Amino acid sequence: MDIDCLKYTLTPNERQHLHEQGYLVVTEAVDRAMNARLIAAVNRVDARERTVAHGADRLLSFANILPEDDAFVDLTDWPTVFPKVWGLLGWNIYVYHTHLDVSPPLPVPPARPVAWHQDSMRVNEEIESHPRPRLSLKIGYYLTDVSGPDWGNTLILPGSHLTDELDCPNDGDTNPAGAVPLRVPAGAALILDRRLWHSRSPNFGPHTRKVIWIGYAYRWLRPKDEMTVQYLCERVDPIRRQLLGLGSSANSGYDPSDEDVPLRQWLQEHRPDDARWSPHHDREQARPPLYGARGKNTGRR
Repeated sequence: MDIDCLKYTLTPNERQHLHEQGYLVVTEAVDRAMNARLIAAVNRVDARERTVAHGADRLLSFANILPEDDAFVDLTDWPTVFPKVWGLLGWNIYVYHTHLDVSPPLPVPPARPVAWHQDSMRVNEEIESHPRPRLSLKIGYYLTDVSGPDWGNTLILPGSHLTDELDCPNDGDTNPAGAVPLRVPAGAALILDRRLWHSRSPNFGPHTRKVIWIGYAYRWLRPKDEMTVQYLCERVDPIRRQLLGLGSSANSGYDPSDEDVPLRQWLQEHRPDDARWSPHHDREQARPPLYGARGKNTGRR
């Protein structure tokens, strides 16, 4: 991983904004050359997957994209965004979910169905806590301009990540009070706390909307997609192998060795504060380790 990525580490203001609002926009996250590579890769998938039965103006949402093109793999540790991911989740992470969305413009405005939700489905029903834990982040790379109104904007409700239920009219058309359409230019990235209430919206704009989503979670959380990436692990560097889900054992998500989390070793050398045991506690506060020397259980599980 290129040390130049440290120019893009999470700032205190960015951390505060995400903690308070549940999202963060990174402008100019992807340069023109990479944007062109990604659009070409997305177009190949769309041309293969979009059928007559699917419809020329229907949304295509396609998961497990990493095996499709090396450009998608390059996004997993993209330098302008990935440092902010580890700054929020820590180093015991991997890519557990990927998909791309292609939304052609609709010819005539139909009914405007909205589907407000928090990500992760059953997690939101089965975890007993308030607010629900973050657990994961999703990065949306907007490859086409979504700066206009009704251009297939992602609808978000800022600050709603700390709310377990949403008061929303049940008419399939009305958005909750305070909802805003995310209006961003091509090349921008959205960092989304999975708990933030959000929704798709129809694209009535002048061009097809193309977005790539990369989801990061703790290594002990199961993948959300098939993630058929094992063959990629043979030809990528150690940090990318971690991000692709490689581990020495089933228990390595809970008790990782150095070989399981090379990101931690890299941070110990280049960003020691980010290599500490948890991003969720005051970095200046000393905390006892869960384990002493490897193999000696201190009694905490």
